[in-house]
Amino acid sequence: MNTTTPVEVGLIGAGPWARAMHARMLAAGPETRLSAVWARRAPAAREIAESHGAAVAGTPEELFDRCEAVAFAVPPAVQAELAVRAAKAGKALLLEKPLGPDLASARAVAEAVAEAGVVSQMVLTKRYHPATRDFLRRAAALETTGARSCYLHGAFLGGEFATGWRLEQGALLDLGPHLLDLLDAAVGPITGIRATGDPRHWVELTCEHENGAVSQASLSGSVRLPRVRTRIELLGPRGELVFDTSGIDHEECWPILRAEFAAAVRSGRPGELDAARGLRLQELIDAATAGRGLSGDS
Repeated sequence: MNTTTPVEVGLIGAGPWARAMHARMLAAGPETRLSAVWARRAPAAREIAESHGAAVAGTPEELFDRCEAVAFAVPPAVQAELAVRAAKAGKALLLEKPLGPDLASARAVAEAVAEAGVVSQMVLTKRYHPATRDFLRRAAALETTGARSCYLHGAFLGGEFATGWRLEQGALLDLGPHLLDLLDAAVGPITGIRATGDPRHWVELTCEHENGAVSQASLSGSVRLPRVRTRIELLGPRGELVFDTSGIDHEECWPILRAEFAAAVRSGRPGELDAARGLRLQELIDAATAGRGLSGDS
């Protein structure tokens, strides 16, 4: 097995996140090389491809033929459809959250990955930062009685991310996977979850954990703040542990994400943040929604 040759990755999508993160990260190497780009908007795909020395694919299948792995930067419904096709084509998958627009589509992706035996990895950004990993290591040694957390910003109020599925589905589907992943990992497996509020404005989650702890999570993409606020407070009989992302540089996440994805592809062994993890998070979101404590259309 050649572990030094860059993994050839095709990118599906040419929107703001594809430009700002995926294409730039994958093209930077040295563990990966951006080999091709496909998007429904061909001019946008061409612009990204040409800026990074990649080919433009005319169809998803043409992109599959040009790569070993496929990265997705598209809405959840598009990802769910094309990820199944890519897995069946034998391609490793670098997947965005949420895995799909609903539980059924997320399950279809996870099942396709399992059946094909391909490597998958979720882009849960903060999980790749050293500060997050240090927090989770310290949390494992803490007896937690309760936790409070939030993920808040104003991106839904305007700008290039205030479009499409984010405005329709809101914070629970967009921000929920990040915060639920961290609470599930830091406090303990979530065994019960309830939600109140309107996902397009503000959602409040109450989670019950396997160890008896209770946590709360506030989610909104519709509040005006000077910067994104992500904070987790773990409290117990021996004191508190606080994780605040305001001081971390997300540029430090990308080299780690890229290196770990390439290593997983070359070894054939996915890490813990695979499609099965994405499905687990989607199950929690579905359970929160099923509680019928939410208002709005979602």
